[in-house]
Amino acid sequence: MERRKVDILCVQETRWKGSKARSIGAGFKLFYYGVDSKRNGVGVVLKEEFVRNVLEVKRVSDRVMSLKLEIEGVMLNVVSGYAPQVGCELEEKERFWSELDEVMESIPTGERVVIGADFNGHVGDGNKGDEEVMGKFGVKERNLEGQMVVDFAKRMDMAVVNTYFQKREEHGVTYKSGGRRTQVVLPDDWETTAEVIRETGRKLLGVSSGKRKEDKETWWWNEEVQDSIQRKRLAKKKWDMDRTEENRQEYKELQRRVKREVSKAKQKAYDELYTRLDTREGEVQVS
Repeated sequence: MERRKVDILCVQETRWKGSKARSIGAGFKLFYYGVDSKRNGVGVVLKEEFVRNVLEVKRVSDRVMSLKLEIEGVMLNVVSGYAPQVGCELEEKERFWSELDEVMESIPTGERVVIGADFNGHVGDGNKGDEEVMGKFGVKERNLEGQMVVDFAKRMDMAVVNTYFQKREEHGVTYKSGGRRTQVVLPDDWETTAEVIRETGRKLLGVSSGKRKEDKETWWWNEEVQDSIQRKRLAKKKWDMDRTEENRQEYKELQRRVKREVSKAKQKAYDELYTRLDTREGEVQVS
């Protein structure tokens, strides 16, 4: 962290049992949570000068935790996550995403959020149909876990930042064994990452004109999906202003509805696409 000039770092698979904060030397402090010294565990490392800026620590599970800081009047939420590996049970994966959703729901609109996580998935190379949440420089083909990351980014209006810059092949993996490779979250050069984050923020927040760009929605979105997402956003704002249990339940129900409608819309769109490709006109389009 000293060499890269990193002030805040999310760490996973810490394997430290307990719910504490401790100095780890060189002017850094680790906030961590774990329930088993042999598996999982998440944490956030802060430069000592930022420790006094911590307003809240949420230790949700040994896979999800978050810190809320106030830095120069800006509310910043840092979320550390560790998704179950590919071979884990579906129930465990769903529990992780549910916990992450809960953390995101608890953050008021207008506060900044950064998620530093090991999602144990590949979002894939290229971004056709997903331009609003990712760049073209992913790794490998997308798998189920990677699709979950992309779907989450769309639900939360976030971006998969490390796909917006090109990395040398040796920096796209953290582990090699035979022919197997695992993707990383950060590149070798932190300066590159920082600049990409700033540039991505400028692009996504519309610094130039502030006007909504056309064709930003994915090709499979329909009016029902867009309407549900809009109602979900309004419900989130309502809950932020008046945090009653009734408003919370309304928001959670709309969020579940969005997930269902997104899934149905995608399935319908793909079914129609495959049907069209089986026709003579579809063959012409492919060729």
